Amino acid sequence: MTRTTLGVIVGNRDFFPDRLVTEGRQDILALFKEMDIEPVILSDTDTKLGSVETYAHAKRCAELFRQNRDRIDGVLVVLPNFGDEKGVADTIKLSGLDVPILVQGYPDDLAQFNLERRRDAFCGKISVCNNLRQYGYPFSLTSLHTVHPSSDSFRADLKKFVGVCRVVKGMRSARLGVIGARPNNFNTVRFSEKLLQASGISVSSVDLSEVIGGANRIADDDPRVKAKLAEIKGYTKTEGVPGGSLTRMAKLGIVISDWMAANDLKATALQCWNSIQVNYGVNACTLMSMMSNELLPSACETDITGVASMYALQLASGTPSALVDWNNNYGDDPNKCVFFHCGNWAKSFLPDIEMKTAEILGTTLGEMNTYGAVAGRTPAGPVSFARISTDDVDGMVRTYVGEGRFTDDPLDTFGSRAVVEVPELQHLLKYICNNGFEHHCAMNASQVSGVLAEAFETYLGWDVYHHAG
Repeated sequence: MTRTTLGVIVGNRDFFPDRLVTEGRQDILALFKEMDIEPVILSDTDTKLGSVETYAHAKRCAELFRQNRDRIDGVLVVLPNFGDEKGVADTIKLSGLDVPILVQGYPDDLAQFNLERRRDAFCGKISVCNNLRQYGYPFSLTSLHTVHPSSDSFRADLKKFVGVCRVVKGMRSARLGVIGARPNNFNTVRFSEKLLQASGISVSSVDLSEVIGGANRIADDDPRVKAKLAEIKGYTKTEGVPGGSLTRMAKLGIVISDWMAANDLKATALQCWNSIQVNYGVNACTLMSMMSNELLPSACETDITGVASMYALQLASGTPSALVDWNNNYGDDPNKCVFFHCGNWAKSFLPDIEMKTAEILGTTLGEMNTYGAVAGRTPAGPVSFARISTDDVDGMVRTYVGEGRFTDDPLDTFGSRAVVEVPELQHLLKYICNNGFEHHCAMNASQVSGVLAEAFETYLGWDVYHHAG
């Protein structure tokens, strides 16, 4: 995962003791080193104590930020004392940065509530936030109104904020690819390219005939085919899979990878049925699984907003995501259900991964044409889920996010599968249905729904339902 760089503004009011500012800079720099965060911060000789109080200080700090604007992922405002509300807001304005902002204020110690140690950051934080709001800058808050940087609470706040910065930066510059046309029976995966583009998300497309044609023109003995075959066989068990099917998969994977590289794409959504099976004779699931496992998420049924959801979860956690169907009830338990696909989940979800045919599709398309699906069971552990959807009627992007857990409950079936427990699941399902969300959602083996909720709502301006159970 790429190292995060944060610009740091240390606020100050000069009638508070200098030592508080000096200690604050030291606390933050020590914490950044511990958490492997790169700081962009005034030195203690650039301005008085390296803090921002006056307009001149703001200009100096803003200049530093401008010089590093391509590196800065977010801004941390540190208030060792009351701080200067205008100094903070002016720095952001003059820097021209449009990144997430986290505001932290130090707590006072009642045992040292005197002129030598009194801070008043409790009050100063309110003034700083008031000014940021006046200037039109969205910002994030710590869980506690005042919190010491050395506390576990602030470490959690900063870890979350780093995730928010990754999601915002990644989504605002995301380049997604759609391969093939939307399957005719899947109106559910319709989306608006224009609404996505308004948030910085670009979509490139290619006709499936170009991809299949390109794959057919590659010779069986091409060195790239041999290399791709070795990669596929090293990724999953392939016993019983015909050699011809594996070779076709390898060629298809080469063409898709070349197209993604040429267009600098971070994720893809494929017309995974039924044209690939009918016209090329394989399932693309293994290739999609491999891409997702390599942090190049891939979704089926040309579900671009589904793969955008996968990508957002991946940015938040740094781990692979998968696209799933909210597929089945789990007996009579109202808070459990079955996640399923036929399947293309990343290997990280399936320790027992094995290449199979797509049994359901095989009943109509011919089983021989569906080699390439991966099968396996996701073990117990944490899960976050998310869905991005473009609401063309209201001209907005709508989302939901939440968390639960994978369970080890018995599940005797095929495909890529998991049993999931979500508190108040029935309420969530009603929300999904009543608000016209898709039957797909993205999942990630982590607990990062709070990161997505903050990034989506505060900085991307999307409508968010955060399911808290």
